[in-house]
Amino acid sequence: MSDTNAAGGSGPEIISPELISLDTDLGTTKEDVIRSLAARLTAAGRASDAAGLVAAALAREAQSATGLPGGIAIPHCRAEAVSSASLGFARLDPKVDFGAPDGPADLVFLIAAPEGAGAEHMKLLSSLARALVRPAFVTSLREASTPDEIVRLVDEVLNPAPKDAPAKAAAATPTPPVSTGKHSTEEAPTPAERHIVAVTACPTGIAHTYMAADSLVAAGERAGVKVHVETQGSSGSTPLDPSVIAGAAAVIFATDVGVKGRERFAGKPVVASGVKRAINEPDKMLAEALRASENPAAATVDGTAAAAADSDAGSVGFGTHLRQVLLTGVSYMIPFVAAGGLLIALGFLLGGYEISGPAKDIVLNNSITNLPDGGLATYLGAVLFQIGSLAFSFLVPALAGYIAFAIADRPGIAPGFTAGAVAVFVGAGFIGGLVGGLIAGVVALYIGRIAVPQWLRGLMPVVIIPLFATLVVGALMFIVLGRPLAAITSGLTDWLNGLSGSSAIFLGIILGLMMCFDLGGPVNKAAYAFAVAGLNVNDPATLRIMAAVMAAGMVPPLAMALASTVLRPKLFSEAERENGKAAWLLGSAFISEGAIPFAAADPLRVIPSMMAGGAVTGALIMAFDVTLSAPHGGIFVFFAVGGIGWFLVSLAAGTVVAALAVVGAKEFFRKGPSDAELDPEIVPAAA
Repeated sequence: MSDTNAAGGSGPEIISPELISLDTDLGTTKEDVIRSLAARLTAAGRASDAAGLVAAALAREAQSATGLPGGIAIPHCRAEAVSSASLGFARLDPKVDFGAPDGPADLVFLIAAPEGAGAEHMKLLSSLARALVRPAFVTSLREASTPDEIVRLVDEVLNPAPKDAPAKAAAATPTPPVSTGKHSTEEAPTPAERHIVAVTACPTGIAHTYMAADSLVAAGERAGVKVHVETQGSSGSTPLDPSVIAGAAAVIFATDVGVKGRERFAGKPVVASGVKRAINEPDKMLAEALRASENPAAATVDGTAAAAADSDAGSVGFGTHLRQVLLTGVSYMIPFVAAGGLLIALGFLLGGYEISGPAKDIVLNNSITNLPDGGLATYLGAVLFQIGSLAFSFLVPALAGYIAFAIADRPGIAPGFTAGAVAVFVGAGFIGGLVGGLIAGVVALYIGRIAVPQWLRGLMPVVIIPLFATLVVGALMFIVLGRPLAAITSGLTDWLNGLSGSSAIFLGIILGLMMCFDLGGPVNKAAYAFAVAGLNVNDPATLRIMAAVMAAGMVPPLAMALASTVLRPKLFSEAERENGKAAWLLGSAFISEGAIPFAAADPLRVIPSMMAGGAVTGALIMAFDVTLSAPHGGIFVFFAVGGIGWFLVSLAAGTVVAALAVVGAKEFFRKGPSDAELDPEIVPAAA
């Protein structure tokens, strides 16, 4: 490649010979390979910090495997450590497992982009990803004998010959086109032409998004069906032409993230899956979409409703979909909880705990120029408490509203919020919000599927669906479900208040285990939601539960920080030691996700160790009757902790237990050669 980058400006080329490793043994795990390629990029001046690049790539690996069929892997990331968009390449011998369905990989591209990479660089990197679905290009990579030949092959992909190039270049096999909505006259579908539209999107939007698009287009060519794809990736997205969507027989959503503008596909049969399935099984997905187009009962995207396909392999499973729905509600609920809870805690800090009773009267009857007894601090404390209480009062309605939103999209929001408000009104609380949100979403979804005349479709999502779904779920909650759910909630509250001694300690252990099991995942979120939904400053039992949950959630990052930076740094890679430094702050702020890079690299030894520490902390919090009136914040809300000394003792005990456990597991239960390669000082001397 030339000294100018492929984007057209001056700067380093995307790939160069020093970034290439041919037929070498880079280790036995994907972590080893990523670490080696990151070191090459750093040595070549492409990245300022190898550890930061490795951490970013492994964090992406934790989201989903980057192995592809055919012995290919494309670990990729965007990171602040990367100074210019670059490709590291390795042809491995032996192969290494990157999670592909057909076995380990021998061709590995590490795609590294700067955090603020421009659209042109993103297009270059996506061009490489697209080329990897072409057998001829992959074969050429395997047959290349020198790094310079690899550079030439990649350069031909990133800088294809112009259309007026000589005939020899024109005869080369072109990359299958991906429609992005700008259709020329010959591309536009005729009324008689049957076609499919698709949307592809992955979390980083660098590679899988575009590979899935090309795979679906190629599958369409094999089946004689035109496929128009909208890639919602990092290099930008041109929406599909509305006329193309209107004439489509069916829709394919191959996404790991939300679809932007999903309402555009109203009334179309849909097949949905993760983005990798479109790469691995594009022909099957296309066949399922065609079957759905012929089946009047096929799942549809109705109005702005989110719908799951009812084909067997073409949609996510019921359990997975239910988990996604509930986590959507929880994730939208948490900002109300955090803002409201912290403001309430600040109100207590200024006005004292006795402010909870008279706060409303103080706010309504006083002002800055007419201060109540207690002065400015009391008045400001009452204001903060009242603001926080109002924000906190949206907890259950937001939970129910966004559960319904996850099922039926925007038409589900109004009935969902109403169901949550009714749940609060009848005393059904958090449980009522869960049930009401699910009912509201399902009712809105199925009302939206009712066939109506064309002239009425425009009113469906904004009037008809919200009106009748709200009526149905409101009546059910008031007449049928409200009292039973309120009785369950009341019974649970009474049970929690009656916990003492060993039973309270057992609950603390369970909560501690849950908080440390998946570090911000569904189980962690379930325990957290349980705590914040019941949080009541006048109920000591709920305050103890909140304290147990937050303290246990702080354990994983603090334990990994202690183990990797203080106790036994030599047992950890350079990237992990760097992550450990950041984990001190993340753990102190109650961000459990700070331990994810460690768990992703070594789950079998890290996660059980963290759970052991979390269980210890949860048990001690309950045993010492520690309370917490704020739902988030870590060290920044210590003023809201009742029994701060015992809180710190409990947190320290769990952190030490978890750190010692992970050090012991790594010391005495090593995975294999890669562990010994982390640092020369832990390799036994040769006999």
